[in-house]
Amino acid sequence: MEIFEKNDSRTHYCGTLSKANVGERVCVLGWAQKQRDLGSLIFIDLRDRSGIVQLAFDENTEKEIFDKAFIVRAEFVLCAKGVVRERATVNKNIPTGDIEIVVDEFKILNKAQTPPFEITDSGDVKAELRMKHRYLDLRRPSMQNNIIARSKITNLTRNYFNENGFIDIETPNLIRPTPEGARDYLVPSRVHKGNFYALPQSPQIYKQLLMYSGFDRYIQIARCFRDEDLRADRQPEFTQIDMEISFTTEDEVMAINEGFMAYIFKHFMGKELKTPFLRMTWHEAMERYGSDKPDIRFGFELNNISDIVKDSEFKVFSGAVQNGGSVRAINVKGGAKFSRKEIDSLTEKAKHYHAKGLAWLKKANGEISSSYAKFLTENENNAINERLMLEDGDLILVVADKNKVVFDTLGALRCECAKRLGLLDPFDFKFLWVTEFPLFEYSEEDGRYYAMHHPFTAPMTEDYHLIDTDPGKVRARAYDIVLNGTELGGGSVRINTTEMQEHMFSVLGISKEDAQEKFGFLLEAFKYGVPPHAGLAFGLDRLVTLLLGHEDIRDVIAFPKAQNASEIMSKCPSYANPADLEELGIAIIEQTEE
Repeated sequence: MEIFEKNDSRTHYCGTLSKANVGERVCVLGWAQKQRDLGSLIFIDLRDRSGIVQLAFDENTEKEIFDKAFIVRAEFVLCAKGVVRERATVNKNIPTGDIEIVVDEFKILNKAQTPPFEITDSGDVKAELRMKHRYLDLRRPSMQNNIIARSKITNLTRNYFNENGFIDIETPNLIRPTPEGARDYLVPSRVHKGNFYALPQSPQIYKQLLMYSGFDRYIQIARCFRDEDLRADRQPEFTQIDMEISFTTEDEVMAINEGFMAYIFKHFMGKELKTPFLRMTWHEAMERYGSDKPDIRFGFELNNISDIVKDSEFKVFSGAVQNGGSVRAINVKGGAKFSRKEIDSLTEKAKHYHAKGLAWLKKANGEISSSYAKFLTENENNAINERLMLEDGDLILVVADKNKVVFDTLGALRCECAKRLGLLDPFDFKFLWVTEFPLFEYSEEDGRYYAMHHPFTAPMTEDYHLIDTDPGKVRARAYDIVLNGTELGGGSVRINTTEMQEHMFSVLGISKEDAQEKFGFLLEAFKYGVPPHAGLAFGLDRLVTLLLGHEDIRDVIAFPKAQNASEIMSKCPSYANPADLEELGIAIIEQTEE
C-alpha cells in the first residue's frame, strides 16, 4: 500500500470525463469495481460517486505498474494518473463508455477483502446484510444517487424559503418533556440528578415562541424523535422541513407551500407543477376514500349502501346499520380477473383492520358470482349494482361494521387492489390538501377526548360554541398536504389567546395545575401579546422517498434504524456502563416473567 500525497489530488471525477477530455492528463481516485486480466492487457473499472471510468494497462505500461494492476481486486482504493483516449470498443452501458485512461502512474492506497455482497445495483441483497454493512451499501450507485438527491432537495428547500423571507433558526434538542402524541425519548441529566430532558418530537412549542418573539417567518430543517413502532415510512429519528408564519391564515400557508412544491419540482424534477392543489375536507375524504390521506391517482371510491340494506333480512348488513355503523362498497374496475384465492387474500387483509369479513360480487363474461347476493332480494341486489354502476369485468367489495372499521378496511383495500392491478405509477404525482379535520378524537378505551393534531390547534370559529356541548363536531383549522396516499406534511392555525388555550386544556382533561406544570412557560408568554400564527411541517424523508419513486424511507437515509428501532451496524442501542448509570442516579430493574 502506498501513501496519498499532495500531488495526488483529483483533477476529475470518474463519471465526468468525456470525449472533450481526450488528450488531457488526469488524476482519478476511487474504488476498483472490477479488474479484467486479458494477458497483455488489463482493464480496471474505477468507481467514485460520479460513476465509472475504465483504466487501461497495456504493453507500453511500465512493468511495475502493470504488476500492481494485476493484483487489484474489487474495492481496492486506487489513485491513477494518465492520458484520456478514445476507446477502441465503446461501452454504451456507461456515460464514459467511449473513453479510457491510459495509466502511467498508479498507486494502491488500500487493499480490501472480498465484500459480503457485490457493490452493484443488480442482485437481491437481504436488508439485514445491507444494514449490517451500511458503509458498503452506501457505495452502490443507487444509494449514492439517493443521498445526493436528498442533499439537493435540502439545499433547494433552504433557497426557496430564504427567497421568500424566512429566517433559519435552530431550536433545542434537549427540551422539557411535553405530550405530543407519541412517547418521548428521555435523556437523563447528570447535573440535575433524577431529572430528564426529552428529545423533541417536533419543534412545535419553540417555533410558536419564535412567533411570539417577533420572527414572523421561521424555517428549520429540524431533527425530530419519536419512540413509536416503525413502519416503512417511519423512523425513530427523522427530519422535518418546519415552518411558521405570523399574521397569517391557512390560505397563505397553503399558497407558500404549494409554491415550495412547485419550486422543488421545477428545479429538481424539471417539471412544471400545476397549482393551486385540490382541496378536500376531512369528511369528504373519509366518505369518498375511507382515508384522511387519500390516493387520488385512481378511482374505486366508497359508496354508502346503508339505505339499501338497512331493512334487509341479511343481518350481517342490516345489523351493522342498526348498531350505528354502515355498509359501504367499492367497485374495483377490472377486478373480476382476481381469482377466488386472491379474493380470499383480500378478506384476510380486511381482517387486519378488524373487519369481521369481506362480502364480494364479480361479473365476468356476463356471469355474476357473489358471496352475498343470494342473501338479498332481487330489488336489493339491483339497487346495489346500479349504485355501484356494475359492468362486466368489475369486482364489488362490501364491508359492514362500525364506521371506523369500514373506512379503514375499504380505504386500505382500494389501494391494495390498485397495486395488484398495476395502477400505481410512482411518478404520477397527485397532490391535495385535506382540511377541516375534527379538533378532537374520542377514545372509547379511555372514555375521553384527545387532540387529533396537538393541543395548540385552533378550532373553526363557527364551531367554537360546540366545544363544551358536542366536542366531537368541532372542526379544526388544520390541514394536511397529501401526495399519492402519503401524508407529506401537516399543520394548523394556532391558538393565540390565553382564554382559548386554557379552554382547550380543560376539554382535554388537563387541569390548570397540570397545564401550569407542563406548559407554564407557554401560558406565561401568552400574557405579553401573541400574534395570530400558523405553520406546517413536511417530512423531508418522505418527500425525498416519493420524488425518487421509492417506497421505503430507509433508502434515502444514510444510517437508518431497522424495524425494531435498532441500528444493526453499530449494534445500537446497547447497555450503558454501570459507572455511568450510577453517576446519573439510574438503576436498571430486571424484568422477570411471571
